[in-house]
Amino acid sequence: MFNYISFYYGKEVDIMNLNYAIFRSSPIMTTYDLVQIGAHNKREKKSYQSNPDIKKELSKDNIELVPLTEKYLKGFDNLTKEYKQEHEERMNVVRKSRQKKYHDMLNSSRNCVADELMFTATHTFFENMTREDIIAWANTCMEFVYKDLGYKKDQVLHSVIHLDEATPHIHCVAVPLVKKLDNRTNTERYTISKKQYIKDKIHLSQLQDLYHKRLTEVGYDLERGIKGSDNKHIKIKEYKRITKKINQELDIKNNKLNNALNDFEDRMKSSKNAIFDKEYIKVKKKLLIVWIK
Repeated sequence: MFNYISFYYGKEVDIMNLNYAIFRSSPIMTTYDLVQIGAHNKREKKSYQSNPDIKKELSKDNIELVPLTEKYLKGFDNLTKEYKQEHEERMNVVRKSRQKKYHDMLNSSRNCVADELMFTATHTFFENMTREDIIAWANTCMEFVYKDLGYKKDQVLHSVIHLDEATPHIHCVAVPLVKKLDNRTNTERYTISKKQYIKDKIHLSQLQDLYHKRLTEVGYDLERGIKGSDNKHIKIKEYKRITKKINQELDIKNNKLNNALNDFEDRMKSSKNAIFDKEYIKVKKKLLIVWIK
């Protein structure tokens, strides 16, 4: 296997140190899950033995993009109060055996109760960034939530930048509360429908393309994440673990490449007679590629 360094108009491009834009969506299926995710995102747990990457002493530096002073469940109930009221009114006119409490109805349905959106990038992207730089990047992500995904600001339950882990990232929890026509009653009723915002995996991939475009439009030097990486759904926690492992492997490969380049340069300096064979070295006007085995 060969790695290479490219030089465009005399400028070195380190292809082993590319940074990738990452955007994922993970449905929250029940209010029980919502409570747990809320405790994690708001750092309400006393200890994080299962996640040693979290440095609790740095949690005070986390940045609330859309603050939530109350618990997730209470915030959710406030955000969906009209849906709850509509449900309770409907329960008053159905027989007792079919009555369900609001949360029971939500948890037994096939719909999610919220959608957790995660935004981040390869960890080297954030190197040398100030707090203001990270906020500027985060604001671009939130503009994507509002303008491209189509969520209204009052549909976002909570959004936070975590700076107490190895790689800065955003957790944005949105509630896709919409009114849809009920064909049985021919009236509009509230429901929670993620498909109104992210229809399927194909649509998600298109949105990831658009997210990358939005970032590059404002000057961020990021590559589009690997297409097809969402074919198998994994939880955000597992995804972060995999991302960390990939970053570590990239660092190792990058260090090996740098060592090989340094060794190559040392040999070139110590060599008195350089023999250039046109069968092995081709120099073009605008592009020079040096292959390293």
